[in-house]
Amino acid sequence: MSTAPLDAPALDVPADVPRRVVVRRSRADQAYRWTTRLAACTVLALLGAIGLYLLRRGYNAIDAVGWDFLTEDRWAPREGVIGVRGLLSGTVLVALIALAVAVPIALTGALYITEYAPAKLRRTLTSLVDLMAAVPSIVYGLFGFFLLQPQLIPVSRRLAENAGFLPVFEVHKLEGSTRFADGQFASSLFIAGVVVACMVIPICCAVMREVFSQAPAGEKEGALALGATRWGVIRSVVLPFGRGGIIGGVMLGLGRALGETIAVAIVLSFDTGFTIRVLEGTGSTISTLIILKFGEADEFALSALMAAGLTLFTMTLLVNVVAGWVIAKSRSGSGTDI
Repeated sequence: MSTAPLDAPALDVPADVPRRVVVRRSRADQAYRWTTRLAACTVLALLGAIGLYLLRRGYNAIDAVGWDFLTEDRWAPREGVIGVRGLLSGTVLVALIALAVAVPIALTGALYITEYAPAKLRRTLTSLVDLMAAVPSIVYGLFGFFLLQPQLIPVSRRLAENAGFLPVFEVHKLEGSTRFADGQFASSLFIAGVVVACMVIPICCAVMREVFSQAPAGEKEGALALGATRWGVIRSVVLPFGRGGIIGGVMLGLGRALGETIAVAIVLSFDTGFTIRVLEGTGSTISTLIILKFGEADEFALSALMAAGLTLFTMTLLVNVVAGWVIAKSRSGSGTDI
């Protein structure tokens, strides 16, 4: 029986070198990649062109008033005084009220459609939500003016009486009166926000519904097998999985609420004063300013309106950038990883 010598020479083994993987794409793949890349670049180019156009047309007004454009409340282009501080506050308040009303309704509606509704009813509810998103803005405005406004005046009065200690719900009584008058609440940021919420609900609900419907069935069945209730499955699986979709739906709704014009113009009376009191009939939005003042604007006033549009454009763009960053940090399904 022979054995190998202990001092046998070592074999020359080549060092581990990563193999280069070469992907050969077909012509169809290459055409698809270049088409999607061109579409993305076109969107970015259009976005930049809109921003540059607004900046060029509004530069004269911005150059004339400087930083006062963001700190002044009055809007009197013929006197050389323009400012959007009050309009910015009104725009933000209407959007926040809309989200406060719309997000809980949209979230619970999406959960009901995906988790509780029978299969036959689910398709009908989905179609109704999508149909609500296609209703024109002016229809919502008329709906809010003729139906919601009279119904919301008592709600506004109750809020003023019971929560008036909060600055946002404070309402000043008329001079010589000890009671609130209905006319004080007839045209307020609160009512405008509720009307805009009706337009935001279908957008938020549609996005959340699509994400919730993609929750992994295996994890849901595993949670049920371990004894979890239906609400326990929603809380531990569906909501963590759809976190990115919830944030995305909220941000899309916020972008819609910031730029809404017709419905707000029908409900609100135009007032450029700065206010944080949402129940009084004061305040307005930038989009309302543009639509109401565009027809009578001279050259300088038109430049001022373009500057106001640039402000709204920048604010909406920042909201979407922040939304994209938040969604990237909280992707759907990250909360369910074990």
